[in-house]
Amino acid sequence: MPDKPRIALLFGGTSPERIISKRSAASVYSAIKNLGYNCKLINPAYGEFQPEKTEVFFMDEDPVEISNRNYVKAINSELLDDIDLAFIVLHGKWGEDGTIQSLLELRGIKYTGSRVLSSSISIDKDMSKILFLHYGVQTAKWFSIDKNYDNGSIIKTIEDQFGFPAVVKPNDQGSTVGLSICENSSQVEEALKLSFQYSDKVIIEEYIPGREMTVAILDNKALPVLEIKPKHGIYDYECKYTTGMSEYIVPAEIPKEAAERLQSQAMLAFNALGCQTFGRIDFRMDNNFEPFCLEANTLPGLTSTSLVPKMAKAVGISFEQLVDRIIRLSL
Repeated sequence: MPDKPRIALLFGGTSPERIISKRSAASVYSAIKNLGYNCKLINPAYGEFQPEKTEVFFMDEDPVEISNRNYVKAINSELLDDIDLAFIVLHGKWGEDGTIQSLLELRGIKYTGSRVLSSSISIDKDMSKILFLHYGVQTAKWFSIDKNYDNGSIIKTIEDQFGFPAVVKPNDQGSTVGLSICENSSQVEEALKLSFQYSDKVIIEEYIPGREMTVAILDNKALPVLEIKPKHGIYDYECKYTTGMSEYIVPAEIPKEAAERLQSQAMLAFNALGCQTFGRIDFRMDNNFEPFCLEANTLPGLTSTSLVPKMAKAVGISFEQLVDRIIRLSL
Protein backbone atom coordinates (compact mmCIF):
# COMPACT_ATOMS: atom_id res chain seq x y z
CA MET A 1 0.00 0.00 0.00
CA PRO A 2 1.35 3.49 -0.84
CA ASP A 3 2.42 5.56 2.17
CA LYS A 4 -0.12 8.21 1.22
CA PRO A 5 -2.75 6.62 -1.03
CA ARG A 6 -4.44 9.02 -3.42
CA ILE A 7 -8.18 8.70 -2.98
CA ALA A 8 -11.04 9.88 -5.19
CA LEU A 9 -14.29 10.29 -3.26
CA LEU A 10 -17.11 9.51 -5.71
CA PHE A 11 -20.53 10.75 -4.63
CA GLY A 12 -23.65 12.64 -5.67
CA GLY A 13 -24.69 11.10 -8.96
CA THR A 14 -28.14 11.21 -10.55
CA SER A 15 -30.24 8.81 -8.45
CA PRO A 16 -33.11 9.97 -6.20
CA GLU A 17 -30.71 9.41 -3.28
CA ARG A 18 -28.06 11.91 -4.46
CA ILE A 19 -28.68 14.42 -1.66
CA ILE A 20 -28.18 11.69 0.95
CA SER A 21 -25.02 10.67 -0.91
CA LYS A 22 -23.68 14.22 -0.53
CA ARG A 23 -24.31 14.10 3.22
CA SER A 24 -22.43 10.81 3.51
CA ALA A 25 -19.58 12.20 1.42
CA ALA A 26 -19.20 15.30 3.59
CA SER A 27 -18.62 13.10 6.64
CA VAL A 28 -16.30 10.70 4.81
CA TYR A 29 -14.30 13.57 3.28
CA SER A 30 -13.71 15.10 6.71
CA ALA A 31 -12.55 11.71 8.06
CA ILE A 32 -10.24 11.08 5.09
CA LYS A 33 -8.62 14.49 5.47
CA ASN A 34 -8.18 13.98 9.22
CA LEU A 35 -6.54 10.61 8.51
CA GLY A 36 -3.95 12.36 6.35
CA TYR A 37 -4.86 10.82 3.00
CA ASN A 38 -4.76 12.79 -0.23
CA CYS A 39 -8.36 13.14 -1.40
CA LYS A 40 -10.03 14.44 -4.55
CA LEU A 41 -13.78 15.08 -4.72
CA ILE A 42 -15.55 13.84 -7.86
CA ASN A 43 -19.26 13.93 -8.65
CA PRO A 44 -19.51 11.72 -11.75
CA ALA A 45 -22.83 13.31 -12.71
CA TYR A 46 -20.87 16.51 -13.55
CA GLY A 47 -18.60 14.84 -16.09
CA GLU A 48 -15.16 16.40 -16.56
CA PHE A 49 -16.30 19.64 -14.92
CA GLN A 50 -15.78 19.60 -11.17
CA PRO A 51 -16.26 22.65 -8.89
CA GLU A 52 -13.15 24.36 -7.54
CA LYS A 53 -14.73 25.11 -4.15
CA THR A 54 -15.26 22.15 -1.82
CA GLU A 55 -18.48 23.52 -0.35
CA VAL A 56 -20.17 23.56 -3.79
CA PHE A 57 -19.89 19.77 -3.99
CA PHE A 58 -22.03 19.32 -0.89
CA MET A 59 -24.84 21.74 -1.79
CA ASP A 60 -28.25 20.18 -2.44
CA GLU A 61 -28.55 22.14 -5.70
CA ASP A 62 -26.19 21.05 -8.47
CA PRO A 63 -24.12 23.80 -10.14
CA VAL A 64 -24.43 22.20 -13.59
CA GLU A 65 -26.86 19.94 -15.44
CA ILE A 66 -26.42 16.33 -14.33
CA SER A 67 -26.67 13.26 -16.54
CA ASN A 68 -25.87 9.55 -16.63
CA ARG A 69 -23.72 10.10 -19.71
CA ASN A 70 -21.44 12.29 -17.62
CA TYR A 71 -20.44 9.24 -15.57
CA VAL A 72 -18.55 7.87 -18.56
CA LYS A 73 -16.92 11.23 -19.22
CA ALA A 74 -15.81 11.62 -15.61
CA ILE A 75 -14.37 8.13 -15.15
CA ASN A 76 -12.67 8.24 -18.56
CA SER A 77 -11.10 11.65 -17.93
CA GLU A 78 -7.79 12.75 -16.44
CA LEU A 79 -9.56 13.24 -13.10
CA LEU A 80 -8.64 9.69 -12.07
CA ASP A 81 -5.19 9.47 -13.67
CA ASP A 82 -3.34 9.73 -10.35
CA ILE A 83 -5.78 7.79 -8.13
CA ASP A 84 -4.98 4.69 -6.06
CA LEU A 85 -8.49 4.09 -4.77
CA ALA A 86 -12.03 5.25 -5.51
CA PHE A 87 -14.03 5.56 -2.30
CA ILE A 88 -17.62 5.17 -3.53
CA VAL A 89 -20.35 6.97 -1.60
CA LEU A 90 -22.93 6.86 -4.38
CA HIS A 91 -26.32 5.57 -3.22
CA GLY A 92 -29.00 3.91 -5.34
CA LYS A 93 -29.02 3.38 -9.10
CA TRP A 94 -25.83 3.86 -11.10
CA GLY A 95 -23.80 3.81 -7.87
CA GLU A 96 -24.76 0.66 -6.00
CA ASP A 97 -25.84 -1.41 -9.00
CA GLY A 98 -22.48 -2.25 -10.58
CA THR A 99 -22.51 0.61 -13.12
CA ILE A 100 -19.78 2.78 -11.60
CA GLN A 101 -17.94 -0.37 -10.53
CA SER A 102 -17.81 -1.55 -14.16
CA LEU A 103 -16.36 1.77 -15.32
CA LEU A 104 -13.71 1.68 -12.60
CA GLU A 105 -12.83 -1.90 -13.50
CA LEU A 106 -12.25 -0.78 -17.10
CA ARG A 107 -9.93 1.95 -15.83
CA GLY A 108 -8.09 -0.51 -13.60
CA ILE A 109 -8.87 1.51 -10.48
CA LYS A 110 -9.47 -0.18 -7.13
CA TYR A 111 -12.65 0.81 -5.31
CA THR A 112 -14.49 0.33 -2.02
CA GLY A 113 -17.41 -2.00 -1.55
CA SER A 114 -18.59 -5.04 -3.46
CA ARG A 115 -17.60 -5.99 -7.01
CA VAL A 116 -19.68 -5.58 -10.17
CA LEU A 117 -21.81 -8.74 -10.06
CA SER A 118 -22.60 -8.70 -6.35
CA SER A 119 -23.46 -4.98 -6.53
CA SER A 120 -25.82 -5.64 -9.43
CA ILE A 121 -27.51 -8.60 -7.75
CA SER A 122 -27.78 -6.93 -4.33
CA ILE A 123 -29.72 -3.91 -5.60
CA ASP A 124 -32.11 -6.26 -7.43
CA LYS A 125 -34.49 -7.25 -4.64
CA ASP A 126 -36.11 -10.04 -6.66
CA MET A 127 -32.80 -11.74 -7.53
CA SER A 128 -31.50 -11.22 -3.98
CA LYS A 129 -34.47 -12.97 -2.46
CA ILE A 130 -34.12 -15.89 -4.89
CA LEU A 131 -30.53 -16.33 -3.69
CA PHE A 132 -31.57 -15.87 -0.06
CA LEU A 133 -33.95 -18.81 -0.35
CA HIS A 134 -31.31 -20.94 -2.10
CA TYR A 135 -28.74 -20.35 0.66
CA GLY A 136 -31.09 -20.67 3.61
CA VAL A 137 -31.67 -17.01 4.43
CA GLN A 138 -35.23 -16.57 5.68
CA THR A 139 -37.16 -13.91 3.75
CA ALA A 140 -40.78 -12.84 3.43
CA LYS A 141 -43.01 -14.27 0.71
CA TRP A 142 -43.09 -12.16 -2.45
CA PHE A 143 -43.67 -11.95 -6.17
CA SER A 144 -42.55 -9.46 -8.81
CA ILE A 145 -44.38 -7.78 -11.70
CA ASP A 146 -43.55 -5.61 -14.69
CA LYS A 147 -45.53 -2.69 -16.13
CA ASN A 148 -47.85 -4.98 -18.12
CA TYR A 149 -49.80 -5.87 -15.01
CA ASP A 150 -53.48 -6.49 -14.36
CA ASN A 151 -54.59 -4.97 -11.07
CA GLY A 152 -57.30 -7.56 -10.44
CA SER A 153 -55.00 -10.55 -10.85
CA ILE A 154 -52.38 -8.89 -8.62
CA ILE A 155 -54.90 -8.42 -5.82
CA LYS A 156 -55.97 -12.06 -6.16
CA THR A 157 -52.33 -13.21 -6.02
CA ILE A 158 -51.75 -11.16 -2.86
CA GLU A 159 -54.84 -12.65 -1.23
CA ASP A 160 -53.90 -16.18 -2.27
CA GLN A 161 -50.21 -16.01 -1.27
CA PHE A 162 -50.06 -13.94 1.93
CA GLY A 163 -52.93 -11.46 2.27
CA PHE A 164 -53.00 -7.85 3.44
CA PRO A 165 -51.23 -5.74 4.58
CA ALA A 166 -48.74 -6.06 1.75
CA VAL A 167 -45.60 -4.10 0.86
CA VAL A 168 -45.23 -2.61 -2.63
CA LYS A 169 -41.78 -1.29 -3.61
CA PRO A 170 -39.52 -0.71 -6.61
CA ASN A 171 -37.21 -3.61 -7.36
CA ASP A 172 -34.00 -1.58 -7.47
CA GLN A 173 -34.21 1.48 -5.23
CA GLY A 174 -32.97 2.17 -1.72
CA SER A 175 -33.98 4.42 1.18
CA THR A 176 -37.60 3.16 0.90
CA VAL A 177 -38.02 5.38 -2.19
CA GLY A 178 -41.38 4.56 -3.81
CA LEU A 179 -42.41 2.13 -1.05
CA SER A 180 -46.00 1.74 0.20
CA ILE A 181 -47.77 -0.51 2.68
CA CYS A 182 -51.21 -1.46 1.42
CA GLU A 183 -53.68 -2.21 4.19
CA ASN A 184 -56.31 -3.38 1.70
CA SER A 185 -56.95 -3.98 -2.00
CA SER A 186 -58.17 -0.43 -2.67
CA GLN A 187 -54.65 0.94 -2.05
CA VAL A 188 -52.80 -1.34 -4.46
CA GLU A 189 -53.29 0.62 -7.69
CA GLU A 190 -51.87 3.89 -6.31
CA ALA A 191 -48.98 2.04 -4.67
CA LEU A 192 -48.09 0.41 -7.98
CA LYS A 193 -48.19 3.74 -9.82
CA LEU A 194 -45.80 5.22 -7.26
CA SER A 195 -43.35 2.30 -7.40
CA PHE A 196 -43.33 2.22 -11.21
CA GLN A 197 -42.16 5.85 -11.22
CA TYR A 198 -38.81 4.54 -9.95
CA SER A 199 -38.40 1.13 -11.57
CA ASP A 200 -39.60 -1.02 -14.46
CA LYS A 201 -40.08 -3.91 -12.04
CA VAL A 202 -41.96 -3.91 -8.73
CA ILE A 203 -41.84 -6.25 -5.74
CA ILE A 204 -44.99 -7.12 -3.80
CA GLU A 205 -44.08 -8.64 -0.47
CA GLU A 206 -45.68 -10.09 2.62
CA TYR A 207 -45.73 -7.54 5.45
CA ILE A 208 -44.00 -8.87 8.58
CA PRO A 209 -45.40 -7.32 11.78
CA GLY A 210 -42.65 -6.76 14.31
CA ARG A 211 -39.40 -4.82 14.64
CA GLU A 212 -36.80 -3.24 12.35
CA MET A 213 -33.34 -4.79 12.75
CA THR A 214 -30.10 -4.37 10.88
CA VAL A 215 -26.63 -5.92 10.99
CA ALA A 216 -23.45 -4.40 9.57
CA ILE A 217 -20.72 -6.59 8.12
CA LEU A 218 -17.12 -5.36 8.26
CA ASP A 219 -14.14 -7.42 7.16
CA ASN A 220 -16.21 -10.64 7.12
CA LYS A 221 -17.47 -10.15 10.67
CA ALA A 222 -20.99 -9.29 11.84
CA LEU A 223 -21.20 -6.26 14.13
CA PRO A 224 -23.74 -6.02 16.98
CA VAL A 225 -27.42 -6.00 15.97
CA LEU A 226 -29.05 -2.56 15.85
CA GLU A 227 -32.77 -2.02 16.37
CA ILE A 228 -34.52 0.91 14.72
CA LYS A 229 -37.62 2.36 16.36
CA PRO A 230 -39.18 4.74 13.82
CA LYS A 231 -41.86 7.26 14.79
CA HIS A 232 -43.93 5.98 11.86
CA GLY A 233 -45.01 2.36 11.57
CA ILE A 234 -42.18 1.76 9.09
CA TYR A 235 -38.65 3.06 8.71
CA ASP A 236 -39.47 5.33 5.76
CA TYR A 237 -37.49 8.12 4.07
CA GLU A 238 -38.58 10.76 6.59
CA CYS A 239 -37.70 8.59 9.60
CA LYS A 240 -34.30 7.74 8.08
CA TYR A 241 -33.18 11.27 7.34
CA THR A 242 -35.02 13.54 9.78
CA THR A 243 -33.40 14.11 13.17
CA GLY A 244 -35.51 12.79 16.03
CA MET A 245 -37.80 10.67 13.86
CA SER A 246 -36.17 7.38 14.88
CA GLU A 247 -34.58 5.85 17.96
CA TYR A 248 -31.59 3.53 17.57
CA ILE A 249 -30.64 0.85 20.07
CA VAL A 250 -27.33 -0.98 19.72
CA PRO A 251 -26.81 -3.66 20.81
CA ALA A 252 -30.49 -4.44 20.30
CA GLU A 253 -32.32 -5.43 23.47
CA ILE A 254 -33.26 -8.95 22.38
CA PRO A 255 -32.32 -12.43 23.65
CA LYS A 256 -28.75 -13.49 22.95
CA GLU A 257 -29.93 -16.39 20.79
CA ALA A 258 -32.03 -14.06 18.63
CA ALA A 259 -29.10 -11.67 18.18
CA GLU A 260 -26.77 -14.50 17.20
CA ARG A 261 -29.29 -15.80 14.68
CA LEU A 262 -29.64 -12.35 13.12
CA GLN A 263 -25.87 -12.07 12.83
CA SER A 264 -25.64 -15.56 11.35
CA GLN A 265 -28.39 -14.81 8.82
CA ALA A 266 -26.70 -11.51 7.95
CA MET A 267 -23.39 -13.24 7.22
CA LEU A 268 -25.21 -15.88 5.18
CA ALA A 269 -26.99 -13.19 3.13
CA PHE A 270 -23.78 -11.17 2.65
CA ASN A 271 -21.90 -14.21 1.37
CA ALA A 272 -24.82 -15.51 -0.70
CA LEU A 273 -24.68 -12.32 -2.74
CA GLY A 274 -20.89 -12.36 -2.96
CA CYS A 275 -20.50 -9.04 -1.13
CA GLN A 276 -17.10 -7.77 0.00
CA THR A 277 -15.39 -5.41 2.47
CA PHE A 278 -18.44 -3.98 4.23
CA GLY A 279 -22.20 -3.69 3.95
CA ARG A 280 -25.45 -3.77 5.86
CA ILE A 281 -28.20 -6.40 5.92
CA ASP A 282 -31.73 -5.28 6.87
CA PHE A 283 -34.36 -7.41 8.57
CA ARG A 284 -37.85 -7.46 9.97
CA MET A 285 -38.11 -9.57 13.13
CA ASP A 286 -41.51 -10.90 14.13
CA ASN A 287 -42.88 -11.23 17.65
CA ASN A 288 -41.39 -14.73 17.94
CA PHE A 289 -37.89 -13.34 17.22
CA GLU A 290 -37.91 -14.88 13.74
CA PRO A 291 -35.77 -12.82 11.32
CA PHE A 292 -36.88 -12.09 7.75
CA CYS A 293 -34.21 -10.61 5.51
CA LEU A 294 -35.33 -7.60 3.49
CA GLU A 295 -32.25 -6.66 1.48
CA ALA A 296 -28.51 -6.08 1.40
CA ASN A 297 -26.95 -2.63 1.17
CA THR A 298 -23.55 -2.77 -0.51
CA LEU A 299 -22.87 0.97 -0.07
CA PRO A 300 -24.77 1.93 3.09
CA GLY A 301 -24.97 5.49 4.39
CA LEU A 302 -21.81 6.82 5.98
CA THR A 303 -22.67 10.00 7.77
CA SER A 304 -21.27 10.07 11.30
CA THR A 305 -24.81 9.26 12.55
CA SER A 306 -25.65 6.52 10.01
CA LEU A 307 -26.40 2.94 11.04
CA VAL A 308 -23.08 1.27 10.14
CA PRO A 309 -21.02 3.81 12.13
CA LYS A 310 -23.37 3.30 15.10
CA MET A 311 -22.77 -0.46 15.03
CA ALA A 312 -19.02 0.04 14.59
CA LYS A 313 -18.98 2.42 17.56
CA ALA A 314 -20.63 -0.28 19.68
CA VAL A 315 -17.44 -2.37 19.32
CA GLY A 316 -15.08 0.56 19.87
CA ILE A 317 -14.47 1.56 16.23
CA SER A 318 -14.70 5.33 15.74
CA PHE A 319 -16.01 6.87 12.52
CA GLU A 320 -12.49 7.75 11.36
CA GLN A 321 -11.25 4.26 12.21
CA LEU A 322 -14.16 2.80 10.22
CA VAL A 323 -13.27 4.89 7.16
CA ASP A 324 -9.61 3.96 7.56
CA ARG A 325 -10.51 0.26 7.84
CA ILE A 326 -12.59 0.42 4.64
CA ILE A 327 -9.71 2.12 2.80
CA ARG A 328 -7.11 -0.38 3.97
CA LEU A 329 -9.29 -3.42 3.24
CA SER A 330 -10.01 -2.06 -0.25
CA LEU A 331 -6.34 -1.46 -1.03
